Amino acid sequence: MKRLDQISSLDAAALASVLKPKLEPLPADHIDLSSGLPGRGDFGRQREPDDVHPTEPLRAASVLVPLVDHPDETTVLLTERSRHLPSHAGQVSFPGGRVDPTDATPVETALRETLEEVGIPGDFITPIGALDTYETGTGFCILPIVAILRPGFSVTPEPSEVDEAFEVPLSFLMNPKNHERHRTYWKGATREYYAMPYDGHYIWGATAGMIVNLYERLYEL
Repeated sequence: MKRLDQISSLDAAALASVLKPKLEPLPADHIDLSSGLPGRGDFGRQREPDDVHPTEPLRAASVLVPLVDHPDETTVLLTERSRHLPSHAGQVSFPGGRVDPTDATPVETALRETLEEVGIPGDFITPIGALDTYETGTGFCILPIVAILRPGFSVTPEPSEVDEAFEVPLSFLMNPKNHERHRTYWKGATREYYAMPYDGHYIWGATAGMIVNLYERLYEL
């Protein structure tokens, strides 16, 4: 396996060739929420013996994990959700959201939501594979779609959904020294979660968990 600094400096074609065999194939259909998912999540490996999944049916969602192919280094595009949203306000996330009945696949969901949230059309995006599904404590089953994002795009955040879009070097996110683990007491149990503070942004929870999954896939852990 190449060293971290070598991987983060690869161009788009080379990075895609390294990543693609380590990812799940792009789904040709919707997520089957009855198939024993998730692969990980808020109720995953850190579950306590008396932990319980939400009783409400899971809602399918998809996000884009955009790896930006800059000439000098690869970065990851993230968003900070609007502080006026009724849930997860102000949190750092990937572009994405709930699967719409008109979406043919989770890839289509991720591309549509990326266009709606930050104004980036699919012409700049090349999906290459999927990470593990991630189930949240709020009842979503999220499929992260990893993609190469070609430079030249313009970011236009939709104010009702996104306050800001920003980029973080892939080398920072793939460095395990930056994968902080924290604990909190929530719904009667002690929960553990990842956090990756970066340049005034607090990346944590589901988003940080997906980033760690990308790290584990990339380095075959």
